Amino acid sequence: MIRRNSSAVNSRVSSSLSEPITLPALWAWLAFLVALLAGVASVVGLLVAGRIYGKETVTLADAATAQDIVTLLVVVPLLGLLSLRARRGSLAALLCVPGILAFTTYNYAIYAFSIHFGPLFLVWVAVLGLSIFALVGGLATADMSAITRRFAGRTMTVTAVFLIVVAGLFALLWLSEIVPDLLAGKPSHSANDWKVPTNPVHVLDLAFFLPAVITTGVLLRRRHPLGYATVAGQLVWLALTCLPILITPLVAAGRGHNAGWSVTIPIGIFLAAILAVLVQLLRRPVVSRKIAAGAARQKEQAER
Repeated sequence: MIRRNSSAVNSRVSSSLSEPITLPALWAWLAFLVALLAGVASVVGLLVAGRIYGKETVTLADAATAQDIVTLLVVVPLLGLLSLRARRGSLAALLCVPGILAFTTYNYAIYAFSIHFGPLFLVWVAVLGLSIFALVGGLATADMSAITRRFAGRTMTVTAVFLIVVAGLFALLWLSEIVPDLLAGKPSHSANDWKVPTNPVHVLDLAFFLPAVITTGVLLRRRHPLGYATVAGQLVWLALTCLPILITPLVAAGRGHNAGWSVTIPIGIFLAAILAVLVQLLRRPVVSRKIAAGAARQKEQAER
């Protein structure tokens, strides 16, 4: 009898762990549409950069071109591929897609609010809106209990602390610029480089995205389901935000502008560390079958 019960439990655990968790069709299609429109906008921005970014400062135009390069070569193919795999039941893809959508939300909020009104304005607004709906919808409909079971037994303390520390360091970096400018009664010098009232990167990072990363770290530390569901996405978002910073000096140098190479080493180190943590996180989503078995029993009792 004991062996029979044990076998039944093991069977239920195996079934629970192998059952695919898919991205609903609606959010997958929205993600595909985001990739399509972002790709079109990036191609146009690269082919006719003078027409699209001609009214911007040299610094902002170079940064926008770097964003277009990253979007076209990395974000668009990655979002399309991972959305397809998430639709087919890949857990790793499902967990990473929100991070890419967070990046397109972030990126196109900057385009929509900081680039002069022009031919791509409605496309940027469409990408921004679709990204938000796909991101929120995908997380709202995710099977949190199933995702949590996939991470049963994982020790996530290091990953949680890493998220909190990285977000904190970026916040301190921005504050090291903002606070001196405020105390001196001067405009933000980085905003002045772009000829915009305030730096949109500072606003988005300090108001929304960095607090979200810290929140995920705290939830992960407490083994909250939302922490498990968002940790990979936060790492993906952090990694993607590093790429345009690394590409911008190359664009500037190619155009004969001041390249600002000093940022490449620290950002490159950040990127390598983020990718290492992400790979480790996604390598083995399940470690302890004993804890997973306990979760399966609890689920069975709840269903009774």
